[in-house]
Amino acid sequence: MSDGAIIDAIIRAIAPLPGQHVVEIGPGLAAITQPLVERLGALTVIELDRDLAAQLRAHAHLQVIESDVLKVDFSQIKPAHAVSALSPSDQKAAHEPLTPASVGSGLSAGPGAESAKMRVVGNLPYNISTPILFHLLGFAHLVTDQHFMLQKEVIDRMVASPSTAAYGRLSVMLQWRYAMENMLDVPPQSFDPPPRVMSAVVRMVPLASPALVKFELLEELVQVAFSMRRKLLRHSLGKWLEQRNYAGQFDLQRRAEEVPVDQFLRLAQEVQ
Repeated sequence: MSDGAIIDAIIRAIAPLPGQHVVEIGPGLAAITQPLVERLGALTVIELDRDLAAQLRAHAHLQVIESDVLKVDFSQIKPAHAVSALSPSDQKAAHEPLTPASVGSGLSAGPGAESAKMRVVGNLPYNISTPILFHLLGFAHLVTDQHFMLQKEVIDRMVASPSTAAYGRLSVMLQWRYAMENMLDVPPQSFDPPPRVMSAVVRMVPLASPALVKFELLEELVQVAFSMRRKLLRHSLGKWLEQRNYAGQFDLQRRAEEVPVDQFLRLAQEVQ
C-alpha cells in the first residue's frame, strides 16, 4: 500500500494505544506495521515469507512468528511488550524464528499481561481469507477486536442482511460470533500496482454472549442450507434434518437466504 492518507485512516480506525497486545497477520512490507509499532511500543507479527520475516526480525520492537497463520495457536501468543523486559541474551533468543509450538515460550509478560485480550489486524489475501477468518473463530473469546483489509466483495458478504444476494454461509458463520461493520473503502489507486478490485477495512468485535452451538455442526448445517441457493430448503436442508430425526418446527418452504442468523442458530441448538 502506497497511499499515506489511507494508511492514516486505517490507523485511526484501529486506534492503537501504548501497551496493547496487538497481533498483525501478514505484515509484508510493513505499510501499517511501522505506524502501529510507533503507537504501541511493541507488536507481534505473523509472516510466512522467510525473507520478509528475517527483515522484520531485525526490528527491535517486533516479535516475529514465522509461520502459516492457519497453524498458529493464538492462545499461546504472549504480548510483544514482554520482550523488552528480558535480559539482552534472552531478547536475542526471543527474536529467533518462532514456531507455533514455541510462541511465547520464555517470555515474561509481567503482571496481568497474560490475561489481557489481544487485538488482531491484517491485510488478508483473498484466496485464504475465509479459512483465516474461520480459524480465528476458535479464538474469538481471547480477542477484543479485529480489523482486516479484504476485498470489498468479501466484506459485503460478511455484513450482509438476509434476503440479499450477498447473504450466505460467510454471513451466518461470522455474524454468529461478531458484530461487524465496514469502516473504510480503499480504492485500487491506493496500491502500487493497483489491483482490479475495490478493497475495504472491516471491524469485527466478538459478541459478549454468542449462542452456544457446536462450530462443526453449524458449519455443516449452513453449508448444506446454502448448497442450493435457488431452491427451497426442503430440497437440501430438509433431507439433512431427516437424517438426524429432527422433529421440531422449522419452515423449509423458503430459501436459505431468507433465514435470519438467529433462526439458523436456534436450529443448530435443537439438532445438536
